[in-house]
Amino acid sequence: MTRHHRLAGLLACALLAGCAAPTEMRKPALDMPAAWTPEAPWRQARPDDGAERGPWWRRFGDAELDALQQRALDNSPTLALAGARLAQAQSTLAAATAGRYPQLGLSLRGARQRISANRPLNNYNAPNFSTVQNDAVAALTVSYETDLFGRVQSSIAGATASAQQLAADLENVRLLLTADVASAYFNLRAVDTELDVVSRSVALQRRALELASARHDLGAVSGLDVAQQQALLDTTLTQVDLLKRQRTQFEHALATLTGAGAPAFTLAPRAGEQSPQVPAVPVGVPSDILERRPDIASAERAMAAANAQIGIASAAFYPSISLGGNYGVESRALPALFDASSLLWSLGASLAQPLFDAGRIRANLAGAQAGYDATVANYRRVVLTAMQEVEDGITGMAALERAHAQALRASDSATRVLDLATARYEGGVATYLDLITAQQGLLNTQRQATQLMGQRLLASVFLIKALGGDWRQAGAGGE
Repeated sequence: MTRHHRLAGLLACALLAGCAAPTEMRKPALDMPAAWTPEAPWRQARPDDGAERGPWWRRFGDAELDALQQRALDNSPTLALAGARLAQAQSTLAAATAGRYPQLGLSLRGARQRISANRPLNNYNAPNFSTVQNDAVAALTVSYETDLFGRVQSSIAGATASAQQLAADLENVRLLLTADVASAYFNLRAVDTELDVVSRSVALQRRALELASARHDLGAVSGLDVAQQQALLDTTLTQVDLLKRQRTQFEHALATLTGAGAPAFTLAPRAGEQSPQVPAVPVGVPSDILERRPDIASAERAMAAANAQIGIASAAFYPSISLGGNYGVESRALPALFDASSLLWSLGASLAQPLFDAGRIRANLAGAQAGYDATVANYRRVVLTAMQEVEDGITGMAALERAHAQALRASDSATRVLDLATARYEGGVATYLDLITAQQGLLNTQRQATQLMGQRLLASVFLIKALGGDWRQAGAGGE
């Protein structure tokens, strides 16, 4: 027996020596550039992963946008869905964490039963008899799985990573929602401003038509001048209808984003002079986006969750050891249930070791490894996309700012051209075609300046989203 005991001890040591600890995750190496390629006047920001990303839209100084954003955060079904998924993942984590502790239960049973006389014999010399009797049982049960091979620990690690991933997803949904609201709002306000420009051009063209009609009635010009001006006016009025259609679509988009029905949602037009201001967006070094962007955090936690699945799959190669026991009483007579002779108890352990499964466990491990490789590839893709978006935002903002300034100068020049053409036409020096051309040129340059202003606002929203949200004020310890 001593030799057998030694052999059993050696086998136990061999099993414990082969215990599978959870696999440690290593983040993939990324070739991050040292700096962006910005143009002045960009400033460097200070990264802070723990900082509140905050209401970045308030930097545009538009109270109506602030109100819409709050409505979207309160009523968006997309945000509510992400919150519910996070709550579900947190409940799953709580359930997985409970696996660390013993499970205690209470069982009560009461029955009156008839035992068959024809049941199989326990002893050929002791015949069976049919009996009718009561059976009352009250017992406490306890069970505990020893986590020698890391299955429970890997399950908790996976559930933790999944909950963190969905928390990052919630932040990403919030960031995308507020960015979509801001984009739709700025698009709508850009159309408002463009409608204001076109409406002023319509008024100008109507006065020019009255002038041409009056000169035609006096015989100073031919009917061609009147027809040309009427055609220009009709073309501009067509643009008004098209712009109103665009505005309606952006208004409907805002209704959906804020959780309101499109038919019941309206937003009053606003003049172009009240256009929001483009904030100065500070940027940091490229590695900052690894800390700031919630979609990158989500991809990283997805890697951790997939890595935990490898630990769970690896633990299946090793024995599953469970401890259990119960303590209670059983009696066929209820008054004698708590007598000393009714006491029952048990204490034991169970071990289950797979010996042959036709490759099922190994296939599960290979599938878990492939799933992890997929999350690594997705992490690299998300990071590369984030760097592209930031770089596009930086270069786009600089180019649009220069183009908008040039468009404003072109609008001023077109205004002077129209004044000169009008004066020359009224003096009989220029043809009416010169006046038509000047009117159309002014309309085109003013609309272009308006559109570029709207694109600057949209580009700033895009850049803030690409950087991961708001940044800290200088008074709070950062830019």
